[in-house]
Amino acid sequence: MASVADVVKTRLTHSASPEMTVLEAARIMTERNIGALPVLREGRLVGIFSERDVMTRVVAAGRSPGSTRLSEVMTPYPRTVSPEETVENCLFMMKEFGFRHLPICAGDEFVGLVSVRDLMLFDHRARPA
Repeated sequence: MASVADVVKTRLTHSASPEMTVLEAARIMTERNIGALPVLREGRLVGIFSERDVMTRVVAAGRSPGSTRLSEVMTPYPRTVSPEETVENCLFMMKEFGFRHLPICAGDEFVGLVSVRDLMLFDHRARPA
């Protein structure tokens, strides 16, 4: 079975700091065509900020993207998976909890971020034995 580490091993993951504004994060997400950013403090995952957070916690709440910090509107300390977790279990977890993005951590170390799209498009047959 393929692990989630197989899916993200060659991918660069962009991240944000809790002090960054929503506007700054949204620009990164738009430029990179990504739907979520892991929020890191000193290399440790402290939250995740997604398109859904922009809509529900910023726009719908009437907050200003230019002055609202990610720490105010991110999802703090999200569920994570280990790099060894199977693609199948990650898909199950995402479906069960309604996640579209799942952070990968090895202990306290942030490893990467995987999206449901990444998992659906991953070619299991291309994985070396």
